[in-house]
Amino acid sequence: AWAWDEDTGQYYLHLYLPGQPDLNWRNSEVQEAMFEQARFWLERGADGFRIDVAHAIMKDPAFRDNPPNPSGEGFHKHRGAYDEQQRLYEEGHPDTHRVYRAFRRLLDGYSTDGDRIALGEMHIYDRGEWASYYGQPRADGSLDEMHLPINFALLKADWTAAGVREVVDSLEAILPRGAWPNYVLGNHDEQRLRTRLSPDGRDGEAEARQAAVLLLTLRGTPMLYYGDELGLEEVEIPPEEQLDPWGQNVPGLGRDGCRTPMPWTSDDDTAGFSDAPPEALWRPVGDANRRRSVEAQREDDTSVLALYRRLLDLRRETPALHAGRYRPLDRGVPTGCFAYLRTAETGDGDRVVAAINFTGEERTVPLPAADATLLLSSRLDREGERTEDASLRLRPREAAVVRLDA
Repeated sequence: AWAWDEDTGQYYLHLYLPGQPDLNWRNSEVQEAMFEQARFWLERGADGFRIDVAHAIMKDPAFRDNPPNPSGEGFHKHRGAYDEQQRLYEEGHPDTHRVYRAFRRLLDGYSTDGDRIALGEMHIYDRGEWASYYGQPRADGSLDEMHLPINFALLKADWTAAGVREVVDSLEAILPRGAWPNYVLGNHDEQRLRTRLSPDGRDGEAEARQAAVLLLTLRGTPMLYYGDELGLEEVEIPPEEQLDPWGQNVPGLGRDGCRTPMPWTSDDDTAGFSDAPPEALWRPVGDANRRRSVEAQREDDTSVLALYRRLLDLRRETPALHAGRYRPLDRGVPTGCFAYLRTAETGDGDRVVAAINFTGEERTVPLPAADATLLLSSRLDREGERTEDASLRLRPREAAVVRLDA
């Protein structure tokens, strides 16, 4: 955590790499300098900020050593020696909230011509602690800290109906009044979604399609990692070729495989990402991902890209999906399925059900209305189907969205 600096003759703190020194946020001049940087960008029209490791900016003022962590647990994946400590004195200090209350006031001052937003990256799996970063209620009903503390809970969940539902229901229950939820299924630190959701080695496209339906039909802001809308897979990078410091220091933890170029075309070695020679790219495109290029998927009405586009259109045009209430369905829902009702807050009370079959067998999900119209299937081959018997048939690993007509 401490490294010697020859120029100053001092040690400095770094929680991660030596090239990532931590700032002393307890120094008021440091805090003001950082806020001044924020003002610089806000005055140029920036819509907001993603704050990295947001819960770790304030450290224990006595710089006490973290206690050992014999179990090695606490994160959603193994991080080698980093998991040998309980991060008690470098993460989640109560004084952190004071900084974010001040930062929220700064952002609010620039929100007269449109909202400004603070997103906090924080891998916190205690739901109550995570929710505390929304802050406390103010007189106008808003909260006084983060607009969106980023929710990574689905990264730790079992990809089963029970595992996913537990995350969603527990977060809905813990949210403070006035808070808006959010969900993340992939980012630059995680194995690609298509690969991660199918650890048994078979192709995970069906699961990646399920994930798309889940992410874009739940209540809350969806956060989508580039390339997941194409169903990209993790690119295999041999250990000796790892460039990511985590991969070099902790075998098996390298993140290079999810940080490969976006494949725009399928007809050259760099997939339209760059005019540079392939060896000049940070990481290779990967043959399988080149075949899944934007160009190729635009020509396929049932591609993963087509699914995301249809879901985004559906979300925009359906009040129940972009701002409606959430209620899980229980009565008669078979084991291995997760189904939930979204109801519009205004207008005619538009009602939509999303249902996901996590099993490898056909399932039938009861609907809370006799008549319904199928708006979308994760396979994009059933749009417009009608049901008049209050039930929805789902094929293996299929997800679907229906509008209740009565």
